[in-house]
Amino acid sequence: MVDPQIAQLIEKEKERQENTLMMIPSENYASLAVLEALGSVVQNKYAEGYSGKRYYQGNINIDKIETLAIKRAKKLFAVPHVNVQPYSGSPANAAVYFALLKPGDKIMGLALNSGGHLTHGYPKITFSGRYFQSAQYEVGEDGFLDYEEIEEQAIAQRPKIIVAGTTAYPRILDFERFGRIADKVGAYLLADISHIAGLVIANVHPSPVPYADVVMTTTHKTLRGPRGAMIMVTRKGLAKDGQMGKRIDRAVFPGLQGGPHENTIAAIAVALREAQSKPFREYGKQIVKNAQVLARELLRMGFNLVSGGTDNHLILIDLRNKKIDGKTAAVTLEKAGVVVNANAIPHDPNPPYRPSGIRLGTPALTSRGMKGREMTQIAHFISEVIKIPEEIKMVKNIVMKMTNQFPIYKNI
Repeated sequence: MVDPQIAQLIEKEKERQENTLMMIPSENYASLAVLEALGSVVQNKYAEGYSGKRYYQGNINIDKIETLAIKRAKKLFAVPHVNVQPYSGSPANAAVYFALLKPGDKIMGLALNSGGHLTHGYPKITFSGRYFQSAQYEVGEDGFLDYEEIEEQAIAQRPKIIVAGTTAYPRILDFERFGRIADKVGAYLLADISHIAGLVIANVHPSPVPYADVVMTTTHKTLRGPRGAMIMVTRKGLAKDGQMGKRIDRAVFPGLQGGPHENTIAAIAVALREAQSKPFREYGKQIVKNAQVLARELLRMGFNLVSGGTDNHLILIDLRNKKIDGKTAAVTLEKAGVVVNANAIPHDPNPPYRPSGIRLGTPALTSRGMKGREMTQIAHFISEVIKIPEEIKMVKNIVMKMTNQFPIYKNI
């Protein structure tokens, strides 16, 4: 063994994943086939450029891998142009802005404390808010997006790009309405579907492709691939700007990146093949079913859910009526083997590092084969630990028994 310390830590992490309930909505289990591609000899090759136009020699197989990944993404999402080279979601969003905007142009995205992402124009501290003007829309007091207000704000602000995407919004996005708003004010529409890509493929969330100019997604989360990203230009985008695909490609390389991680791209290609299957579509449907059972049980136990429930893979809980903050709750639940993340709720009165809520979801639990019965039990686990912290040890023992019944790689 070359490095026993790292080998031991990897083994411990494997045990942690096996013996806990992974409920952070942005996390999932990649299949063994995806992991095999990710750790393959493909990682040894530099491949600056694009298929057929590389700067280095020796890319005959790499070109075929990247071309195959692009072909599969085009088919799955029904788009004419795809770039699979972005290292992750944040650089991918940066590439879209780099391609379509000039410094000082205005980005309009969902505010962070309403369930948006830092790269959707969060002001001052992020690149998207530092080099561009920022106009942030918010959810209402009921936790839902108000499209009338968003339209009024867009008319007043006149952004160059509108971002329709979320990280902690438990409801279906009306991409068609977003598209009409963007068209009305002459803005590009970027749909960031990082969280819901697998649900779109499974037809349990509407696709943004007919309405957006550009679609960005990470390739893990509900898509269940490696940590990477894709940028897709739609037919609408190409109709608006016939060079949009080329501009996106130039923004990724050489604009923001050097050599692409072709081992990640090979793993993306594997994940996209898996996503073409009927079992994957059934998996996507089960994610939503599980989330709705979990939400219903949590409501029954007196938890306040932002927006009152969920349409997708995630749930956002406002814990103020439980007299506990989100960070304390997340740390306590982890001790019981239930892994969630502390999260701000809309208009949160608490500071970011000790927010009022927790965010949890069902993608990874569903990957293990869990269904409604287990979701009901897990709601009880959460309630017991938050209500009676002394029950941690008892709940952890039950969690261990449950996870032993659903080994990670039995169903993937």
